[in-house]
Amino acid sequence: MSLTDLLGATSSLSLLTTAVKSVPGLAESLGSLSNVTILAPSNDAFSKFTNTSGSATALAMNDTGAIQAFLQYHILNGTYPSSAVMETPVFLPTMLNDSMYTNVTGGQVVEAVKQGDSVVFYSGLLSNTTVTMADQNFTGGVVHIIDTVLTVPENISATAVDAGLSGVAGALEKAQLADTVDQLSDVTIFAPNNSAFQSIGSALPNLTVSQLANILQYHGKSPYPTLPLTSKLIQRPAVINGTVAYSPTLTNGTSIPSLLGPNLTITIADGGDVFVNSAKVLIPDILVANGVVHVIDNVLNPNNTVATPMPTASVQMPAFSGASSMESLGDLTTGVPSATGQPIGAAPTMAGEPSSTMEGGASSTSASGAALPMRTGAVGAAALFAGAGVWLNA
Repeated sequence: MSLTDLLGATSSLSLLTTAVKSVPGLAESLGSLSNVTILAPSNDAFSKFTNTSGSATALAMNDTGAIQAFLQYHILNGTYPSSAVMETPVFLPTMLNDSMYTNVTGGQVVEAVKQGDSVVFYSGLLSNTTVTMADQNFTGGVVHIIDTVLTVPENISATAVDAGLSGVAGALEKAQLADTVDQLSDVTIFAPNNSAFQSIGSALPNLTVSQLANILQYHGKSPYPTLPLTSKLIQRPAVINGTVAYSPTLTNGTSIPSLLGPNLTITIADGGDVFVNSAKVLIPDILVANGVVHVIDNVLNPNNTVATPMPTASVQMPAFSGASSMESLGDLTTGVPSATGQPIGAAPTMAGEPSSTMEGGASSTSASGAALPMRTGAVGAAALFAGAGVWLNA
């Protein structure tokens, strides 16, 4: 069966079908694809999307770049039947590889995991969508119908704001590193939650820009060796071979080189909790435009690289000796905008199962908080595809 025939025969995809047919040549372009998996938003998914204000409709009608990114992100490179998705999360590459929206080698990814009897996909800001009808085969691959549109991952600084990680967002700005970090490719960031910054609050006002920059660089991994991250912007680097450390790749005893140079040490406790140095990973796998963010409960100290976890402790000791806690983040978050849309809710654990909301930081949401990048504005389903007839060649 052709993709056009499949769409026409599926009543729950009538809005998608109408939108595709409204763009000359788009149906033919989609029908020519091979070895792909299409995550097709249902009528209900489109209705939720077009009726949601704020960043969930962050698209101007004439922004063909954002339209293309949105469409490409819903098409996976490879044919993945629902039976291929297990309880261990897998990160599947999509057709979104435009450097305006992603700096991940091989294309931006979605997380796929089986939760109970359902297949669930996580996208930017840990937005989740559930497959409501799986394994609709067509000549070029397979279609899974989903109940929520995917969220195209944002850059790191925007994600920090929208995820409620105002400490990270403020620290990047004060260290004059926000633009630099956003332009890197294939990075892994271990992002302290706000409570982690509060636990060393007395030390924050005394940090120089250089000291704060060093601390932040110790929280990141890149395929580069030590990078000269200074107040000056670096040029957008070419996409080179590197490894984004999604949670399944974090194995016990692994040493990961940081942006600053000294290694970070991964520990997997007997109960399955994951630690980086002495910090516990609270929320794994927040997808960002250039890699992945894992939220941790401690600020890492580049001058204390031997800090080790206490897996049985309810709270890990700060890695900065002599620092005392503060109730607020003070000047660190001055000027940081409030999160738009819903705060991120309960995150999946390392095995992909939901967990409770974490204090002072991000967690996952079932509603798409920023499905599309760019400006805000309600967009009808047909208007979403206007001008996108050549998107596959972008």
